[in-house]
Order: sequence, then structure tokens, then C-alpha cells
Amino acid sequence: MQELYEQYKGLLFNLAYQLTGSVSDAEDVVQDVFLKAYQLPPEKLTEPGPYLCKMVTNRCRDLYKSARKKREEYFGEWLPEPLVAADSDPADSVARDDLLSYAMLVLLERLSASERAVFVLREALGFEYGEIARLMDKSEVNCRKLFSRASAKMGLDAEAPLPAQTAGEEWVDGFVTALKQGNMNRLLSMLDPDVVLLPDGGGKVQAAVNPIHTAERVAKFLMGIIRKAATIEGEVVIHMERINGEPGMILRSEDGVVHTAALFRVEGGLIRGLYILRNPDKLKSLA
Repeated sequence: MQELYEQYKGLLFNLAYQLTGSVSDAEDVVQDVFLKAYQLPPEKLTEPGPYLCKMVTNRCRDLYKSARKKREEYFGEWLPEPLVAADSDPADSVARDDLLSYAMLVLLERLSASERAVFVLREALGFEYGEIARLMDKSEVNCRKLFSRASAKMGLDAEAPLPAQTAGEEWVDGFVTALKQGNMNRLLSMLDPDVVLLPDGGGKVQAAVNPIHTAERVAKFLMGIIRKAATIEGEVVIHMERINGEPGMILRSEDGVVHTAALFRVEGGLIRGLYILRNPDKLKSLA
């Protein structure tokens, strides 16, 4: 069982994280699944990978259904918990090729538990529909329908490859520099006119409650974050850091505490979506 744990813990964490949007829930699911697997007769694990994935998928589907109510009662916008760089803990290693962009994780919140499971298994982990059908205890036709429905809810073409939505490191560095310099014109040139900023403070820190629309309002809001942080926290360190395996932005106080993280959805060289996390409970893995 220890060998199975070492072999599959990264894959299973990756799957659980994308099904729940929570690092802590994903870690709990993986531990729980291996504890249960330890009690199984050996013949159940003749094909351990698919069987463990099925256990994780079922556990996450149940967990996701119960989490929906909590998220509906959440103060303000709810955003997925970010991860440290894809080549770091938790779970030792999360292969970047098997990790959907953060923007996609946000879109996954529109889906039912079954739609989300099929989409992640297909797009993130590359499972064939026959494999997904066996994992989900559904027909292959049903799984195809779930995938098509999930894609439609996310505004995606089910037949086309996922669009590249992350920014490059050099691009993010330029954005960070513009913020440090207070260069409003530079910021505006990097924002799509219809950009939407989603803030997540969870009611635990000072943060916007509702989405912010348009380039001018988003730029002013970002500049305000920097000014307020400097007033409250003292000197603020802003830098580019890899979050969820993609370039993001981190704001730290003088003593190194992370108080804000930002990730981007970029289309056509402009930011269409900006995700600002300030809830301290969701920043623990970035510390």
C-alpha cells in the first residue's frame, strides 16, 4: 500500500483538487481513500489506478454536493483555493499537463458534480470516454452528453481544444512593474475594456464583495489595493510567482506574510478575467 501511495498520490491529489477546488479537502480525500483502500481485499486492486480514481471521484462528488450549500452562503464571491507552484508540495508533484488553468477552475463552479467530474477526467487527465464511463458507473453516451453540457455551461466548444488562458512570465512581470510604478496608462493598455475582476475576501479581511467591471474601474481598484496595503501593512512587496503552475502575482507584507494573490485569464493579449484572493484561509499554501 505504501508503494501504491507513492505512485498514485500525486495523480489522486490532482484529481481531488480539481473536483473540489480546495487544497485541504483534496488532501483529506486522498488520505481517506488510501485508508479505505488499505482495508480492501487484494483482488479489488488488481488495477489500482482506475479503482483509486473511482474512489476519489465518488468521494469528491459527495463532498461537492454538500459544499455547494456552503458556497451559496459564502460572503461575497467564492474562488478556488490556489496552489503553490506545480512542482512543489502538497502531494510532492502535480503535473502541469494534468492541471487545468485557474480560470478553468473558476468556470467549473458552474457545473454539477457529475458534469465537473466528467470534464476534469476528460480534459485534465485525458481519460477516454470508456474509462470515464466505468469510473462514473454511467454509459459512455451519458458521459459524452455530460461533457457536452459542461462545455456549453462554461462557454466552450466541446469539439475544440481548450483555449490558452494564462499569461506568460514576462507579461506578468510587466503588469507587476506597472502596478509598482503606478502607471495607470500601462495598466489600462493591458486590460480588456470588458474585463471582470472577481474578489474573494470571505468576509475575513477588507475586500470588495461584488465583481468589478470595465478596465478603468478595475485599474483604479488595483491601484487602491496597493495604496491601502501600504497604509495597513507598511511596505508591500509585489512580485510574480507561479501559482497553480502558471504566472500569478503575490503581495506580501514587510514580514513576508502573503495577504493577496492574483491570477489572470488572458485572451488576445489582454486580461479578460482577474481573480483576487484575500481570504487568509485560502492563502495558506502560498505562505
